Amino acid sequence: MSRLAGKVAVVLGAAGTDNMGQVIARRLAREGAKLVVAGRHEAPLRALAQELGGRLLLCDITRRAEVAALAEFALTISGRIDVAVNCTGWAPMTRLLEVDEAELDQLAALQFKGAYFFLQAFVGAMAAGGGGSIVQISSASAYALLYNHAAYIATKSAGDALVRCFANEFGARGVKVNSIAPGLTASPMTAAEINLPGLEQAFAKEYPLGRIGLAEDVANAALWLATDESFLTGQVLQINGGLTLRRNPTPTEISAALRAAAASGPAAKNSPH
Repeated sequence: MSRLAGKVAVVLGAAGTDNMGQVIARRLAREGAKLVVAGRHEAPLRALAQELGGRLLLCDITRRAEVAALAEFALTISGRIDVAVNCTGWAPMTRLLEVDEAELDQLAALQFKGAYFFLQAFVGAMAAGGGGSIVQISSASAYALLYNHAAYIATKSAGDALVRCFANEFGARGVKVNSIAPGLTASPMTAAEINLPGLEQAFAKEYPLGRIGLAEDVANAALWLATDESFLTGQVLQINGGLTLRRNPTPTEISAALRAAAASGPAAKNSPH
């Protein structure tokens, strides 16, 4: 297939083996996009770039100069940027009264300042080049609250506000800017939690479509936003199986599900879901 034939895509946050960024990069590449993959760890980026026939650059989104250099690198080697995806994120679970200044600083640097740097660099490059599509990864927890997650939720919400502002001001120059809000998603980042017997079931019952998300669900949405088919800007796509029609489970409900699964023994791990 070739829905992105001739287009250049940059994916930042693709330095974790088989993480969401890598799944998105592979999906865009399968549709014909020429990829630049970026993140903080060279080995997985190099393997991915070789797999996709693309290029790589080390980039820390919290450093404005590095984000600007990433946009310049893509322009230098390809002459254009059509798609840019920001998959960076960190999701600590800390009680509200126990969040310290260091955690707030880290989340603000990554998910507010970093998002701002990313939008400045790539919206600017696209506006100068005639347009393109920006995709950021938000979170359903900003819309269906999850306990002990306030600093993460607040900074992701700030990123969504930035999306609206940049979309409003740069739409006339052909730049689309949108977010995708997954819920709990099976990925390397969440593997330890999802593998706890009972936890996935506690969440899945709140999803009208009957299961938690997959990275491929997010990649499919990112692909659509990247194409000329999408007449959409300044929006947050709720790619979470309908979770935001309901709610996330409470800590009490999660604990009860974990206890019930533990009490039922090994059979719970092997039960279909």
